[in-house]
Amino acid sequence: MTVQCAGGIDPSRIAVYLRTAMEALVTALEKNPQQPVDTIDIMPAAERRQLLFDFNATAAEFSAEQSLHNLFEAQVNKTPDAAAVAFAGQTLSYAELNAKANQLAHYLRSKGVGPEVPVGLCVERSLEMAVGILGILKAGGAYLPLDPHYPQERIAYMLKDAQIAVLLTRQQLAATLAHSAKETICLDGDWQAIAQCPADNPAPCNQPLDLAYIIYTSGSTGQPKGVMVSHRNAVQSTAARFANYQEPVSAYLLLSSFAFDSSVAGLFWTLGQGGCLCLPTDAAAKDPAALAEIIVNRRVSHLLALPSFYALLLKQAGAQLQTLKTAIVAGEACSTEVVKQHYAALPQVPLYNEYGPTEGSVWSSVYLAGRDDLDRPVSIGRPISNVRLYILDRSGNPVPVGVSGELHIGGAGVVRGYWRHPELTAEKFIPDPFQLDGGRLYKTGDLACYRPDGNIEFLGRIDHQVKIRGFRIELGEIEARLMANPGVDDAVVLAREDQPGNKRLVAYVTRRDNAALTEDALRDALQADLPDYMLPSAYVFLDVLPLTANGKVNRKALLPPDCYSAAIDEQGNMPGDPIEQALAEIWMELLGITAVGVNRNFFELGGHSLLAIQVVSRIQEHFGIELSVEDIFQKTTIKELAGLIMQTQLEQLTEGDMLKLLAEMDQLSDEEASLMLNR
Repeated sequence: MTVQCAGGIDPSRIAVYLRTAMEALVTALEKNPQQPVDTIDIMPAAERRQLLFDFNATAAEFSAEQSLHNLFEAQVNKTPDAAAVAFAGQTLSYAELNAKANQLAHYLRSKGVGPEVPVGLCVERSLEMAVGILGILKAGGAYLPLDPHYPQERIAYMLKDAQIAVLLTRQQLAATLAHSAKETICLDGDWQAIAQCPADNPAPCNQPLDLAYIIYTSGSTGQPKGVMVSHRNAVQSTAARFANYQEPVSAYLLLSSFAFDSSVAGLFWTLGQGGCLCLPTDAAAKDPAALAEIIVNRRVSHLLALPSFYALLLKQAGAQLQTLKTAIVAGEACSTEVVKQHYAALPQVPLYNEYGPTEGSVWSSVYLAGRDDLDRPVSIGRPISNVRLYILDRSGNPVPVGVSGELHIGGAGVVRGYWRHPELTAEKFIPDPFQLDGGRLYKTGDLACYRPDGNIEFLGRIDHQVKIRGFRIELGEIEARLMANPGVDDAVVLAREDQPGNKRLVAYVTRRDNAALTEDALRDALQADLPDYMLPSAYVFLDVLPLTANGKVNRKALLPPDCYSAAIDEQGNMPGDPIEQALAEIWMELLGITAVGVNRNFFELGGHSLLAIQVVSRIQEHFGIELSVEDIFQKTTIKELAGLIMQTQLEQLTEGDMLKLLAEMDQLSDEEASLMLNR
């Protein structure tokens, strides 16, 4: 055992513990000299009781027999006329949303949907999204959310793997989806038929352990895997929010895609308390200015965001967040800088840091960050209601305070397992040796340690799973896709953070038989199967991969991409005029590269929505013009973006400015003047 978390631990306490542990070890070996050392319990009884029971005294009552949608139905009876969901200037009241969901539920039951029947739901953020989720649940089925931005092959795999018979979508999307569902129902085109069904609540048909939803996450074997979440799991998770957060939700800004389980937090926390679920458009969800406008107009009281995205929101719109009553960050490690920014902008608003994998039903622990957290890592806190957290060594024994171990989750949040993967379920979900109720523990793969006050500190991973911008990624899935390419001999993918705050995926590849592989060819092949967030931003071609003494790939010996070759421009010229040069400097700083050509794609170089927001901010600072994040998604190269900046500048010129510019152009060569005019 090694001490990795020493904050606030008295060295004399460690000395006492080690002496007591040594005495217990000697006594055990005297009684049974053949006993393996790692199976001997050397922890003092008082500390063992504290770690296993005192820190996990979370038992609380909740409606364990309810179904998830019952939380919404109870609120319909209380506030039928209140706004339930808002999107792009449209709203549905609780009564209206309930009636539409009921009509859809009756229609789905006529199509054979019932308990344990997964139903695919592929729509964008919209009112139909809320209707679809509630309608599937009320029919008794389990919803499988599918992000329409995913590659078609990935969507098709999920539908086939989940054995989806009924798919809900919209007409525009239905035309592009290649899938194996027996029946496709369009929530817009087929609504006239759906509206003929009764608008009253369908008769209950679910049991607490029936499936509520299936969320697919990245899989180490090369394919995503479905996590099965029951009604009891989801109801417990939501009830814990009611108990933990004293400020009721009046308006919640849903930032995440509904294909991720963090959306469940906002959906049923809000609709179970009578609040309004505020849905931004896809474009607005990437733009802090647009989100700030929604927050002001809808008087948003609660939001949950990635720490990195919340930092950008505070930086660009902090003065407009005054309606917030509670701010929550989750999905990645929260830095002390985010805590500092938050309390500088919103000193009276509590900031919570949540932790929890999908297998733990959205969240498992929470921590109220404060000004005391400015000089130490932000904790992930203590377990929520009806959840137990254990930090265990390799033999399954609890580790002392301050010692690292693997975090295990127990209690009502532990899900049923993985859809159609019994062997993986048995590997990751193990019997709980500390309880007599036959419960299970989920092995998270996360390293953690206890602080003396019982709060938990996250230390990293024990495997090759990573989180980038809140997306959980199994590097093995990307490696398997690369290895499927006939020109690839071997491949390793790393999540690198060579520039602080910008974690990116880098692929290291060796070619088979000198195959003429290019970065573009590999990227195109991966794009057909993997979502954008799983695409490497850089590819390094090596003759051989470095190996350790025992023949395994030495990942620590793999260097940053720039150490092998400079980021040259393979598709055009290097930056020329001042606008291109300024943009190149912005890109190189944000992307952590040493050179860039005017025709390179920002997103293929490692750019993403969070960096796009920073590009917009830098352009405003440097050029004094306002662009939208959507502009960066449309103008993806320096040449295109420079042209947009030039056009915007010209549109803002006064008559005097134009005359001055023309005078300056007289001093340019014909070629330079022509270039400016053509742009």
